[in-house]
Amino acid sequence: MNSARMAVASDSGRIKPPAAAALASRAFILEGPIVPGLLRLGLPTLIVITVQTLVGVAEAYFVSFLGTDALAGVAVVFPVLMLMQMMANGGFGQGVASAIARAIGGNRFADAQALAFHALVLALVLGGVFMVAALLGGPLLYRALGAREGALTAALTFSNITFLGAVPIWMTALLAAVLRGSGQVKVPALITFTGALVLVPLSPALIFGLGPLPRLGIAGGAAANGLYATLCAAAMLLYLRMGRSGLRLAVTPLRWRLFKDILGVGTLSALSTVQTNLTVALVTGAVGLYGTAAIAGYGVAARLDYLLIPLLFGFGTAAVTMVGTAIGAGDVARARRVAWVGALIGGGATGLIGAVVAAFPTLWLRLFTDDAAALATGAQYLRLVAPFYWLFGVGLMIYFASQGAQRVLVPLLGGTARLLLAGVVGWFASARFGLSLAGLFAFVAAAQVVFGAVCVAGLAFGRWGKKA
Repeated sequence: MNSARMAVASDSGRIKPPAAAALASRAFILEGPIVPGLLRLGLPTLIVITVQTLVGVAEAYFVSFLGTDALAGVAVVFPVLMLMQMMANGGFGQGVASAIARAIGGNRFADAQALAFHALVLALVLGGVFMVAALLGGPLLYRALGAREGALTAALTFSNITFLGAVPIWMTALLAAVLRGSGQVKVPALITFTGALVLVPLSPALIFGLGPLPRLGIAGGAAANGLYATLCAAAMLLYLRMGRSGLRLAVTPLRWRLFKDILGVGTLSALSTVQTNLTVALVTGAVGLYGTAAIAGYGVAARLDYLLIPLLFGFGTAAVTMVGTAIGAGDVARARRVAWVGALIGGGATGLIGAVVAAFPTLWLRLFTDDAAALATGAQYLRLVAPFYWLFGVGLMIYFASQGAQRVLVPLLGGTARLLLAGVVGWFASARFGLSLAGLFAFVAAAQVVFGAVCVAGLAFGRWGKKA
């Protein structure tokens, strides 16, 4: 395709040297084989996210030494923290990556440059909104999720310190999305990987105290996370200011057209993350009817559900970039092929994980607790839900590809069905009619099936192409 090698002109009509990296990436994305393309763009992010996932598991492991109250406190904060991170990375971040990929695919390099600054503005605004909302609404929310006495105190301590760092978390997510959208994945991966390596020893040092560092308990884990996010945000900002990626971050006039290009995908994607987290929150509230130990067991088991999302996010971001660039260049057939290949990869990976933990649930659960009641709840959940992880993986990868194509509505409808079935109906049946835990978890499993089926149908029968 000759258009893949066309020069991308600046506003003055001449090519600036930093554009070379974006041009080379564009050519590979539009003309190279799909599986190697997904691997090249996805593996760096996947490796880093795997490391971050292990860091999160390690932090939960350290917190478990503080007792059941601390573990339950983190469990009720975890859905809220994941909501923010998913909105930043998988919601508005994917909107940023999609907009930049489509701009580069359509030879609109000046727009791609300006979108980087618009992404930074969004990070500052949205990070501030989350910080204020969590600080003011945390006590009411965590009580509603079942936290009481010591568990509530732990939840508020962890939450307040964590969300004071909301702005750098958003900056890291959206600036990394700027780079991913242009096909430059190695630098954001290196920055977050290096930060994660710092966080591993820092978190237990602050939790338990080490040398001159005081013993901060659960507050130490939250403080370590905040420092990690701040360092990553500063590094991303500096690299983009240098312009070596092909996109140089600079102050530009704010234009609604560019915000709309991001928000058209980002808003619906953010609603999808709200649905996911609201579903878990409602199920958590229903499980809370059975006591603190049940919350702790479900929280540990459901953490694996959450971790499937960042584990798929590496290939998902690759799909956004490849699909978005192809859509921008008008190659709809290639965009669809990328989506189907990504769905097969996602289904295979999550299906394997689901098979293992369904057969041997305590391999995961005993990393966090030895409480018999918590283990029983967690094992029951994994045996009923994990066998359907593969459908969730298929659906999620189609959702990511749909972000690149600006076609997020059908996956959003799939998420709505999942919310209604697992969250609303499951919670109501538990609260009103005393549904057993097994019955509640069966609703969650059925919701996974529905979500995957809707996403597959959307890709098979939906119409993709450039929006007017």
